[in-house]
Amino acid sequence: MRKLSIIALLLLVAAMWWWGSRPAQPAFAPPPVETSAPPLHTPPGPASRSMPDFLPAEAHDTLRLIASKGPYPHRQDGSVFGNREGRLPDRPRGYYHEFTVETPGAGNRGARRIITGGQPPETCYYTDDHYESFREFDCALDEARR
Repeated sequence: MRKLSIIALLLLVAAMWWWGSRPAQPAFAPPPVETSAPPLHTPPGPASRSMPDFLPAEAHDTLRLIASKGPYPHRQDGSVFGNREGRLPDRPRGYYHEFTVETPGAGNRGARRIITGGQPPETCYYTDDHYESFREFDCALDEARR
């Protein structure tokens, strides 16, 4: 009986750890909201583009990986983003792809992503709250390769 109690306790602790390490996701998607904020700056030209200030340093690493087509650290990187929440402009399935932006200290993929639109990417979106909101930016992948 004691062994059964210990096993049950271990299973309970493991389940609590697993559920606590997952990013929070809403049970129901709220109504669509405005998803793209205007760029914080207007890029001066193709030779001197810079990334927006709202992007963390790790996003620059992700953009370099996207520009060089990998290899990516997570198996989900490069997969089709379904836009199930409907927060990005409506496009055919396969238009959007998602990529992880590393979160220092996170024990999982975290909540930060870059979503690219088009092949090759025509536009990019950044979310730091696991698809709750997005900020559109010019990803300038040709510049990110450097």
